[in-house]
Amino acid sequence: MLAALLYGKEDLRLEDVDSPIPNIGEIVIKVGVATTCGTDLKVWRRGGHARMLKPPTLFGHEVVGEIVSLGENVTGWTIGDRVVANNSAPCMNCFFCHRQEYSLCPHLLFNNGTFAEYLKIPAPIVQHNLLAVPPNLPNSLAAMTEPLACVLHGVASSNVQPANRVVVIGDGAIGLMFVAVLTHQLTAEVILFGGQEKRLHIGQQLGASYTFNYHEITNLPTVVRDLTEGWGADVVIEATGVPEVWETAIACGRPGATINLFG
Repeated sequence: MLAALLYGKEDLRLEDVDSPIPNIGEIVIKVGVATTCGTDLKVWRRGGHARMLKPPTLFGHEVVGEIVSLGENVTGWTIGDRVVANNSAPCMNCFFCHRQEYSLCPHLLFNNGTFAEYLKIPAPIVQHNLLAVPPNLPNSLAAMTEPLACVLHGVASSNVQPANRVVVIGDGAIGLMFVAVLTHQLTAEVILFGGQEKRLHIGQQLGASYTFNYHEITNLPTVVRDLTEGWGADVVIEATGVPEVWETAIACGRPGATINLFG
């Protein structure tokens, strides 16, 4: 099969490799849609990831596809099922797993290789993080399940209350997903800061009450205070992944605010 392999810093090669065969408890899917996220970009630029992968290796981790092969002892799934296979699974036995803080599990098993024709899904992911795709959901949207799940977890961890005033810094896919969830599920008043007018317009369509291009603003916290009677936001979500933005995010919050350095 044809697959993309990461060999090092900005060294991604398209090669012919053996098609995967499932072992006990595993499945193989035919890739329908594989998306590229900010993590993939960072790993490509850096040439690796301390926990997720070690080059040379198959690359990519967000995927939706169709089951084409089942290993022994796999139950509940059939050939032809459309599925989203998340890229990791916790051990379910450690300190953090016992507290349902699965993302902190030190023994997370990672799976890469979505930029290929076929992908083998390890048994722990089949058991814990394999999701059926509803018939009416297209692959293009189903492939966004993993980043959306991260956003939903971020909102749940941010103590957002209905009608809270929430600042979102960052207008990438993650920031825009935050806007959609905050406005539609929690009726929050969202102030969105971003760097691209097209994305800010999408933020408005998704429900942001205010949008600002931070390239045109010298002091974000002052803008926020002007919109909140001088107090600052109830919740601030940093969705840029840029450490220099962290101090700005903190300064945008009111006393007692929740600051989520999500990026």
